[in-house]
Amino acid sequence: MNPVGWFEIYVDDLHRAAAFYEQVFKVKLEPITDPSDSGVQMLGFPSDMATYGSSGALVKMSEMAPGGNGTLVYFSCDDCAVEFTRAKAAGAGVIREKFSIGQYGFIALIHDTEGNMIGLHSLK
Repeated sequence: MNPVGWFEIYVDDLHRAAAFYEQVFKVKLEPITDPSDSGVQMLGFPSDMATYGSSGALVKMSEMAPGGNGTLVYFSCDDCAVEFTRAKAAGAGVIREKFSIGQYGFIALIHDTEGNMIGLHSLK
């Protein structure tokens, strides 16, 4: 079993964050209904429960703020330099451009439009 089953990226501006992630990863985020009607707003990343990895959502909720919360999510890419370039064009803050992590491939680190640090990972 994979150690991570779900992730949430907390945001202040759900529409701005959705535009950023949709542009960088060329995906369409979909609303997730809040069954308890607690006021939490969520947009989920596309997922396939039969394939490797976990999915997650952008989340806007009063109890959580975006930014340096100590968890880093890495998005899998074919070549993380491609998504890095898209991220810069979409307004990302550059932390570290693509660099080698030896036999484990390459990563790049950025801040999204909400101030969250995310990682981009690829094998080439």
